Amino acid sequence: MKEKNRCSWCLKFDQYIEYHDNEWGVPVHDDRIHFEFLILEGAQAGLSWSTVLKKRDGYRKAFADFDPVKVSKFTEAKLEKILQDPNIVRNRLKVYSAVNNAKKFLEVQKEFGSFDSYIWSFVGGKPIVNKWKSLSEIPPTTKESDALSKDLIKRGFKFVGSTVIYAHMQACGLVNDHLVDCWRYKKV
Repeated sequence: MKEKNRCSWCLKFDQYIEYHDNEWGVPVHDDRIHFEFLILEGAQAGLSWSTVLKKRDGYRKAFADFDPVKVSKFTEAKLEKILQDPNIVRNRLKVYSAVNNAKKFLEVQKEFGSFDSYIWSFVGGKPIVNKWKSLSEIPPTTKESDALSKDLIKRGFKFVGSTVIYAHMQACGLVNDHLVDCWRYKKV
């Protein structure tokens, strides 16, 4: 059986390949999943995605399966307990930002009907399909991620710089950044 051609960034370990093959770049329209990736990508800031991906189950347990209503009600005592958990990235600012971002997330849901409606408006409601031939062509930010980041910051979100937000856009399928020779390119 011929091995599938994949984006080279995902070939380091099986969990990465599984994430690439089943999730990365698939358009997301579920607010809980958007909230999950906002927490995970905020945690990733300054680290590798593989570090956070390996701790994803720990994040699910620590952050109430990424329920923004529950996370918005976390107390300082709960956050201090989470900071002791070796199954997450134990960065105080990132952990505390999850509660802030949950509250802001709920405000966006109230204003727009869903976070999904809000975020997809930054790409005109459909994925941007790029035609990259090599990883070196993929930019760390775009004008769309700049605009979304700026708006999220204005709304009071934390750990939502343009690079983090572009990673969110890639993960949640707002952009298709699979390389053109990757088997997932046409699938998503």
